[in-house]
Amino acid sequence: MYEPIRTKSVHTVAENVHRGTLPRRSREEELDIRLAGHLTALLTVTDELRALTPSASLEAAAVELAAHATRLAGGRAPLRAEPSAPRNDPAHLASLHARARTLAGTALAVATSRGDEAVAALMTERLAAHEGALVPA
Repeated sequence: MYEPIRTKSVHTVAENVHRGTLPRRSREEELDIRLAGHLTALLTVTDELRALTPSASLEAAAVELAAHATRLAGGRAPLRAEPSAPRNDPAHLASLHARARTLAGTALAVATSRGDEAVAALMTERLAAHEGALVPA
């Protein structure tokens, strides 16, 4: 009455593929990759802010961000974007600081999860700096 199934189950095939052929990374490696990505994104926004409003604190932050991103990426330096055309309007600067604050908060969460105290301290410092830049004078 019923014809027997002649092919393997999708679940069986998926189990076999999952067990042996896919590359696997540890949780620490995944967190390193994620944190390096967040730091690189924050570095891009920091470079943009440095081009618009040069300051020693932004320069120092960019150097530290690049160093930590390089360390987490296994020695590969992050790609540095060329800042866009200068726009010194306050709304654009505020949006860059808001984006940087969001990225720093996300990186702080990953750094805390990973247990990287150096990056967590840097992110706390960057959060305060960008929060201070958003407060109207």
